[in-house]
Amino acid sequence: MDLPFHLFPELFWHAFSLWYVIIPAVLLGIIVGAIPGFSAANTIIILLPLALSVDVETGLVFMVALYSSSRMGAGIPAILVNIPGTGGAAATPLDGYPMTQQGRAPQALAMSFMASTFGGLFTSVVALFCLPILTQVVYYVHSVEMVVIMLFGMSLIASIAARDPLKGLVAGLFGMMLGAIGADHIYGTPRGTMGFLELYDGLPIIPALVGLFALSEAFLIIEGESIVSKAGRDLMVKAGWGPTIEGVKMTIERWWHVVWTSLIGLLIGIVPGAGAGIAAFTAYQQSRFFSKTPDLYGTGHPEGLIAPESANNGVTSGTLIPLLVLGLPGGLTAAVMMIVLQLHDVLLGPQLFVEDPKLAYGVIMTMAVTYIFMIPTILPLARYMSRITLVSTSYMTPTILSFTLTGAFVARDYAFDMYLALVFGAIGYVARKTGFHVAAILIGCILGPLLEQYLLRAMRISEGDPMVLFSSTLGNVLWVLLVVTLVFPYLFDWMRKRRAAAEAGAAEARS
Repeated sequence: MDLPFHLFPELFWHAFSLWYVIIPAVLLGIIVGAIPGFSAANTIIILLPLALSVDVETGLVFMVALYSSSRMGAGIPAILVNIPGTGGAAATPLDGYPMTQQGRAPQALAMSFMASTFGGLFTSVVALFCLPILTQVVYYVHSVEMVVIMLFGMSLIASIAARDPLKGLVAGLFGMMLGAIGADHIYGTPRGTMGFLELYDGLPIIPALVGLFALSEAFLIIEGESIVSKAGRDLMVKAGWGPTIEGVKMTIERWWHVVWTSLIGLLIGIVPGAGAGIAAFTAYQQSRFFSKTPDLYGTGHPEGLIAPESANNGVTSGTLIPLLVLGLPGGLTAAVMMIVLQLHDVLLGPQLFVEDPKLAYGVIMTMAVTYIFMIPTILPLARYMSRITLVSTSYMTPTILSFTLTGAFVARDYAFDMYLALVFGAIGYVARKTGFHVAAILIGCILGPLLEQYLLRAMRISEGDPMVLFSSTLGNVLWVLLVVTLVFPYLFDWMRKRRAAAEAGAAEARS
């Protein structure tokens, strides 16, 4: 596949000329992403008649801009009120919400917006110029490799468990047990459904997500006057544009962190079915592993916020590659886009790049331009959005409850999901009160079923031979990296303690 470099300047300026489509889509996407339970896919489905009534280019530009901006919007409630808008933002509250509690919400939002836009913009450009190479990832990543990638994300449970190993592992295993609810992947036999048909397709993630994070947090903040500490409130009241500008500067200073974590999102996004949740958890875990200050993660550490936000926006361009090149949707939103394109009689696959290269490459160029438009559109709002955290809990709690229960319902249009969210809210509340980390439970719920799915698929292909997990060169490289990731933190900790003991002994000898 030869890249038509001569078309890129024309495509760039043409995408800019469609600002009247991109800007409304960006604003709508941010709102949609910020409402828990809503997603770009749901919104595109609702607006499907509109997408089909205009020409294919305009409809595609609108969908791409909506999809990209909704990823950014999902991080807003995750940071401000500990409510991830989607599964892709589930790792964002780990450090984003502690920053809000400390009165650093404007700074956190600015960092999130900058990491999202720069990560999405960078990966869009990489996808555009490296399209022939990146398409090969689809052919090399199979079930075996996906098993190891899932384990990378699951190993974040071990990082969380480092402070309290027993409680962390119990929470992770409990999440995996909940994730196993539904029909098994071999015979379709229901497991743990307790007779509810609504659970036959598996545990719905959105009710679990909003219950564990949002509802449990709402139950907790009833006990106080504000979600922000007194010192944090004083800081927020006095804050002007300074924290917002500081957040921008902190992200620019960590530009390399944005680059490599967004590339993780791009590569995972290319694999059909992987998704932003896997990318965010994997990027967070890798960010913590390579950090010089891993103990600061979970306390409001900037890099702990930058990593998942860069990765989940890096996924957006990745999901379009298998759709355009192979005709395989990389996710639910890409699947809806594929339906729209097919109804417009657009033939997806390698032939699209030959017959209509302007449309094929224009999609990815539009995504890059969308991220450029996002910077002036959303960044100035960081200061004002953060004021939400100063609202009294007597108003905040019922608002959170109503929005989250509505979001739980919208995902599948089942009233059952609202009751399920309340159940998970109670589980999350008890977990928080007893010192169990709800993030570990959620990781088990999201990644556990996917790990089982890919593992069983690999075992079926190999007719039950477990050595198939070590039959791939790429898979073996990933296994080595996984072991290094798990072992090295403990090795470094042991070396640090040994060095500190030696220095203390030397100091005592000198005295």
